[in-house]
Amino acid sequence: MNEDIRIHSWPCSYYFDTNKQWVSGRLSLTPVAIKFTADKTGEVLVNFHLSSISEIKKESSNLIFSSLTILEKNTKHWFSSLQPSRNAVFNILEHFWREQLLSSEGTGAEAAALQSTKGKELTGLLTGSQKRLEDTAKVLHYQGEQFDNIMRGLNKIEGDMDVADRLLTELESPSWWPFSSKLWKAPLETKPKETATVSDLKNQEGIIIRIPVIITHRTDSNVKPGKLTLFASGLEISDCNSQVIHRFESKDVDDIKVHTPYEISVRQRFIGKPDTSYRLLSAKMPEAISVLEMQFSKKIQFLEDALGFVGPRKSPQVDFGTSIWQAATGLLGGVVQPSSPVGGREGTDSDQVQLQKHEKISQEEAKELKQILKKLKSLALETEAELERQDEALDSITTSVDRATLNIDKQNRRIKKLT
Repeated sequence: MNEDIRIHSWPCSYYFDTNKQWVSGRLSLTPVAIKFTADKTGEVLVNFHLSSISEIKKESSNLIFSSLTILEKNTKHWFSSLQPSRNAVFNILEHFWREQLLSSEGTGAEAAALQSTKGKELTGLLTGSQKRLEDTAKVLHYQGEQFDNIMRGLNKIEGDMDVADRLLTELESPSWWPFSSKLWKAPLETKPKETATVSDLKNQEGIIIRIPVIITHRTDSNVKPGKLTLFASGLEISDCNSQVIHRFESKDVDDIKVHTPYEISVRQRFIGKPDTSYRLLSAKMPEAISVLEMQFSKKIQFLEDALGFVGPRKSPQVDFGTSIWQAATGLLGGVVQPSSPVGGREGTDSDQVQLQKHEKISQEEAKELKQILKKLKSLALETEAELERQDEALDSITTSVDRATLNIDKQNRRIKKLT
């Protein structure tokens, strides 16, 4: 991820301690740093890493009102006249600062992995692919459950149509027919269970990913921290106390705009009343965007500032599908079977020279890669089987719908004859 991406910027004033005066300019936030640029000179007066911040506070005094202070090492920086509001700037800065502190250990481990071996790089790529495939499998599983619910509903409709057919037969029978008073009273007692099943299904719905976010609704000053939860059936926005602010079902979402790798907006259009729209900002948004892109492929739109994010992220995926398997197989083969035929001695020598220049794969890394490849293969086979099952379910649903339509038309004609 590019560390120079500007996540947000705000017009404000900074107290320049050297000249003992306030300087107007813009406070900017990037994924890893904060900087202040003066308007008149264009000079960067403040530039420090998020990890070097000790404290962010909202303060005021007799001379300075509604100010924001950032304690960086032993230096205290004062910012005032923040727009749109001090609270909005504070919430966003504190969110990214906390996430930076929480992920500092993971970042250190990541940096160490990048500097370690080629095997670690392959392991990281395959692990990312495995996670993406697992997310896809969750969505497919939920879709399969929806198909099963549709089939149960259609079966119930067919059962009700059978009851209607027998009741109509009773109504059509002459009054002297001896069996008219003994038909079909028991099946009507089985209705309450279906409602419980639907509500239970909603409660049992699995969470794909949940991330902390900064929520903006309607105005830029109305900013508050919360959470974004992605389900297979849609997404949910809640506050810090896990109280649901709004839930978007997949069918309700009209468009998702990716403004930057860290900021998206979700909108539902209405006719005759204002649209429902939320703007979400998060340090972990790149993780959610990959899931949203899979779920809402036809509704998601990457704006100009986010194109640099989607381009580099997609290009490795294209190469991954064609070359990573060959690379992994070749590297694993080189580790597991280091010996080669005598006739290829020259090629072996040149390969050894190349391997000396690059990092080798250890036996432990080879075993780990093999295990991940086996999991990927298993996931792929399970996904294929689920897709085949859902194809069969769709055929059954189509047949059942056609049959139910014919039965309903038939019963309607019989009812018209009776009236």
